[in-house]
Amino acid sequence: MNFGQICRDIKSLKIQGATNVARAGIQALKLKHDPASVKKIISLRPTEPALRNAIKFSLKDMKNNPDKVLRHFDEAQKKIAEIGARKIPEDSIVFTHCHASTVTGILKEAFKTKKFEVYCTETRPMYQGRRTAIELAAAKIPVTMFVDSAARYALKKADIMLIGADAILSSGKIANKIGSELFAEVARKYDVPVLVCTDAWKFDPMTVWGYEEEMEKRETKEVWSNPPKGVKISNIAFELVSPGLVTSIISELGVYSVENFIIEVKKSYPWMFDVP
Repeated sequence: MNFGQICRDIKSLKIQGATNVARAGIQALKLKHDPASVKKIISLRPTEPALRNAIKFSLKDMKNNPDKVLRHFDEAQKKIAEIGARKIPEDSIVFTHCHASTVTGILKEAFKTKKFEVYCTETRPMYQGRRTAIELAAAKIPVTMFVDSAARYALKKADIMLIGADAILSSGKIANKIGSELFAEVARKYDVPVLVCTDAWKFDPMTVWGYEEEMEKRETKEVWSNPPKGVKISNIAFELVSPGLVTSIISELGVYSVENFIIEVKKSYPWMFDVP
């Protein structure tokens, strides 16, 4: 696949999930890594620090580091699945929103030894939840899909809520698919623990230096291709989940509170915190 096609696939959401986007970004970087190309890759999905961190690491040594990045994602994914599987209760109902490879990886690993079922949302307007449902069904995991507006009904029956993350800020807020904070608030009301499942490279070190995390806004035609005159469309792709709504973060570094997770990231990946 050439550089342009990879970029188009990232932009159009043909390539979904922050980790998959970062992997694809590195493949594009290996093809072209002049300043303009680097800027283009980063601009494709602005709310993706894993992509930025992967590129930052790779550019320090383009001969060796891109392959190290890909190995990191493979190894981290395996560790997250193993650690997270231990948190899935036997005979439980797991609620999830959108699609995250970390979440589906945990569920597949847990299903090797435990029985449970999954409630997932359709995740409009691009229906990423369908990918979650297809993937889980292929793994023989019982899964029920709900329209987004039925999430409260689903959460009332759930025992645990798992979501991914596209970005984690120095404030502890977590950027994820729009609807995530709404559902986390509902989960808290019903005492359903909320676990964020993420590669630690989703932490955005730029927020340490005062930069704001950009919340991606996508094309309005994804919501309504031909709305009547006078109807405005908002297609905000992400929102920030308050750290007070998150029970813990599961990453390759272990299971931590939001505050302790950030401390562990700084210990494990000090290069992230270089002054920009």
